[in-house]
Amino acid sequence: MVQIPLWKRIVIIGVVLLSILYAAPNLVPKDKQAQVLGNLPSWLPHKTVNLGLDLQGGSHILLQVDLNSVIKQRSDDLVSSLRPALRESKIGYKRLATMPNGGIRVTLRDTKDAEAVKSAIYKLDASLTLANPQPDTIEGTFSEIAVKQVKDQILSQSIEIVRRRIDETGTNEPVIQRQGDDRIVVQLPGLDDPQRVKDLLGKTAKLSFHLVNMDVANSDVKTGGDMILPMQEQPGQTLAVQRQAQLTGDMLVTAAYAQDQNGQPAVSFRFNPIGTKKFCDLSKNNVNKLFAIVLDNVVISAPVIREPICGGSGQISGSFTLKEANDLAILLRAGALPAPLNIIEERTVGPSLGADSIDAGKKAALLGLALVFILMIGAYSLFGVFSCIGMLVNLAITFAALSVLQATLTMPGIAGLVLTVCMSVDANVLIYERIREELREGRSAISAIDNGFRMAFATITDSNLTHIFAAIILFSLGSGAIKGFAVTTVIGTAASFFTSISVVRLMIVYWLGTRSKNTALPV
Repeated sequence: MVQIPLWKRIVIIGVVLLSILYAAPNLVPKDKQAQVLGNLPSWLPHKTVNLGLDLQGGSHILLQVDLNSVIKQRSDDLVSSLRPALRESKIGYKRLATMPNGGIRVTLRDTKDAEAVKSAIYKLDASLTLANPQPDTIEGTFSEIAVKQVKDQILSQSIEIVRRRIDETGTNEPVIQRQGDDRIVVQLPGLDDPQRVKDLLGKTAKLSFHLVNMDVANSDVKTGGDMILPMQEQPGQTLAVQRQAQLTGDMLVTAAYAQDQNGQPAVSFRFNPIGTKKFCDLSKNNVNKLFAIVLDNVVISAPVIREPICGGSGQISGSFTLKEANDLAILLRAGALPAPLNIIEERTVGPSLGADSIDAGKKAALLGLALVFILMIGAYSLFGVFSCIGMLVNLAITFAALSVLQATLTMPGIAGLVLTVCMSVDANVLIYERIREELREGRSAISAIDNGFRMAFATITDSNLTHIFAAIILFSLGSGAIKGFAVTTVIGTAASFFTSISVVRLMIVYWLGTRSKNTALPV
């Protein structure tokens, strides 16, 4: 017998009503959503489907992480650390330098010191592979495993810092993900000022504090422990600063926009306990000396230390505009990038093009629905109407699920949505054709409907599982656009299964309950 328990009827009707309720916010025009949805009671659904880059406009930026510079920097750090270690152990050497592909090379004066040098290198970095190409030469290179670990770590850190910087700008729903071995994809839907974000992403934001070499009168001349850096406040001028940084940006706790004593834009900062102590000791021992604040190898400011500063806070002042001071504060709060980022691809989609894509998607969806409506009603009469209502419920369930998940809808996603909604009648076609076969064999209306749903269930299940498995593979192996298509396909297919097996069946059962046993089926 065709029958549905009361609890199942309640569940089906409840799912349909909740889906309509959660999908309804998407019917509010985009420009009025904030006003309309903001006035609704808090217990009502407010979430809507997010539109992707191709639908509302924005920027697509592909970044490449300069991982080779990290290996070079680590090699330079090893050389800087090994030099005083060898000096302390009184080990003489002819040459100590980095190797072109990373690592260090030590040329000894006495080959008897080889083991002592190896021991000193191992203490600095045990992951190095040591070799003796010549009796008086020791080479330390990074193993492939160590290089891969370093690169994976740097890429993960870069993604996190990029995310922090973009979040600070207030950009809504950014997509930031890894691509390949050394690239990061950044998608910023609805972005009004892509140049600002590019400027923020292009800066390493490596902050350091150095003492100025007061003994170098001519900044074109330097000693081995100094480096010549350009000055931001005085274009064309340079300053000799000590190569070793006294404090670094990772000792900062926070940074924020402020104003200096003249009311000009500046950036205030505060150190952590370690930085506070170092800054206090440094300022005590260097009163009346210049102290350079360096960002990405440019001297931003070089104030004179007038008195000991032990409060753990300070201020960076210079020729900043309001926007530059705010951006610098963002960079310092987010932290320094572990490696430089290079923009290798950029695409900008205008809002008008996005609106055209939405209109095209709407027209395609409406046209597809209209054609399916005509076909189903023409072929199956009243039962075709039930299938069309099931399609609309399918659409409501899909949009409700996308809204709750806060999924991002792209043009491929719309394609997947149209495809699954229009294909949702496949299950009903199988059921109706089975019902027709049962009727031709002389069975009653109730028996034909019961057998039609029961016998077609296995076929419908296999078909829907095939779609879902294929979509899961696409989601696992595909990129952003393919993932959007896969998500809508999975949700739409699941909704299609529910509506064809449950919702349409419930409508047929209710209709059948109002008719006599000998009523001819409109199928």
